[in-house]
Amino acid sequence: MKKSLMTVLVLFISAAMYFSVSDTQAVQLKGKKAPDFSLKDLNGKVVKLSDFKNKIIIIDFWATWCGPCRKGIPDLVSLQKTYGKDVVIIGITVDDDLAEVPPFAQKYGINYPVLYADRKVIKDYGGIDAIPTSFIVDKKGNIVDKHVGLIPKSEYEKKIKELM
Repeated sequence: MKKSLMTVLVLFISAAMYFSVSDTQAVQLKGKKAPDFSLKDLNGKVVKLSDFKNKIIIIDFWATWCGPCRKGIPDLVSLQKTYGKDVVIIGITVDDDLAEVPPFAQKYGINYPVLYADRKVIKDYGGIDAIPTSFIVDKKGNIVDKHVGLIPKSEYEKKIKELM
């Protein structure tokens, strides 16, 4: 009995430490330069964050199997259409089955770059423990906000207008 209680306690403490480290990393990113990355898009072209200088950038970590991600994609498509001159949305998929991503992007009419995540980008952004996870980057390249979970379109619009 004591052994199993001790095992549960050790697992709980380990999990708490893991998640607190990830949250701490994410908090430390706020106000700092967004880590640059070089990731392949759906056509195999390498895209860098630094390709989008002087733009407001929304970086959205997502997956095809994620319900909240599916629900939020139409809002991101709409935001890209409305603010495309000043705002760039970058979808970074964490899917394991990469073959599912192109037909999914076509079905949902995704009109912004969709990139395949690698371990480095996930680590550089503080560890992505849940999806969707979004980062908002200002025109100077600094992370101004991080949000885990579905974000209402109105909240994105409010932040975009503040940064314009």
